[in-house]
Amino acid sequence: MMTSPLRPWLLVFGRLAALVGLAVLGITDLRFGLIYVGSTMTMGRVLLAMVAGAVWLLPYRAGSKALTPLALLLAAASLTATGAVYLLGTYDHPIGSWGLAESASMLGLLYVVSRWAPARAAPFAVLAIGAAVTAMPLRGGTGYLMVIFGLLQGLAAAVVVAGGVYLRILDSGRQRALDEVRAAQRAEFARDLHDFIAHHVTGIIVQAQGARYVAEQDPQRALVALEQIEHAGLETMASMRRMVSVLREPDAPLAPLAGAADLPPLLAGFNQTSPAVARLHVDGTLDGLPVEVSTSAYRVVMEALTNVRRHAVDARTVDVSVRRAPGWLFVRVADDGAPPRPAAGRDRTGYGLVGLAERVRAVGGRINAGPGIERGWLVDVAMPLRG
Repeated sequence: MMTSPLRPWLLVFGRLAALVGLAVLGITDLRFGLIYVGSTMTMGRVLLAMVAGAVWLLPYRAGSKALTPLALLLAAASLTATGAVYLLGTYDHPIGSWGLAESASMLGLLYVVSRWAPARAAPFAVLAIGAAVTAMPLRGGTGYLMVIFGLLQGLAAAVVVAGGVYLRILDSGRQRALDEVRAAQRAEFARDLHDFIAHHVTGIIVQAQGARYVAEQDPQRALVALEQIEHAGLETMASMRRMVSVLREPDAPLAPLAGAADLPPLLAGFNQTSPAVARLHVDGTLDGLPVEVSTSAYRVVMEALTNVRRHAVDARTVDVSVRRAPGWLFVRVADDGAPPRPAAGRDRTGYGLVGLAERVRAVGGRINAGPGIERGWLVDVAMPLRG
């Protein structure tokens, strides 16, 4: 999702406006405070207000470790000032200010703490700041009017905390959803790479067996087979390194392994390493396919070709048909090998056609795999292009 270039400037402007508002409230504190109480105490609470404002106006991330100690320190300072006024009996005049700027700053700090502070330490900081905000009007005396103001500020503190906690819950839920999606992507990515590596390793085994067979009769063909084995081995190693990096780094970018547009190179590689000849028939354009449909089509063909290598050793041709119809994509892979045994064509490890059936059903499609009418093995898949 792209971020608007105006957003950073709006954030800066909002913080500057908040600082200006605090300064105005600080001037009000100075005006009334210098009339009714000593200038030292007035300057102290205005300074405390500006420091608290500077703290809560800073940008934070979830779980910020520096936020809680600062909040506890400021809450302790505010409670100390209130306690000193109460013990010394130097109450502010009832119509004077007990610290409007400080109240606003502490409420802002309370919001920041309730939203961004670490979960274990946040309750202690919230209680300390809430107590400081609620007790602050008592600097003007213990009359019923100051008590009412204290209750109102306590209510405002509760509303601020509720807002911060609500946004914190939304952020947490959004992060959990992202983590679940990424975990699913990582599992699917590892599964794709498993099948991709299995496909290449099967080709390597076939080439190695062929090279051993022709080594004595035609050394030149053996050298060609060894070069193909080297190329397939390098691709497999690159895929394994990519898989390890993705599984090791949670923030590594995840991309589909391959799509329907990559079928020609897949068949070309199969033709170089198998006695059977794979032919691709495409009806309709493969551009603009949904990603999950495109990658599933590639996986279907790749698994079918791998099964041809494993189970249809006498196959001579493999026809791969991909047809795009309005709203649907049809994929068919058929070989002309001997009728397979009941267990053939099925991967007992659970990553073969069973896994493909799960993937195809996940995109709303259907898959049929079984013996052909006359001979060979047939895989038929239909996937909708709309969810």
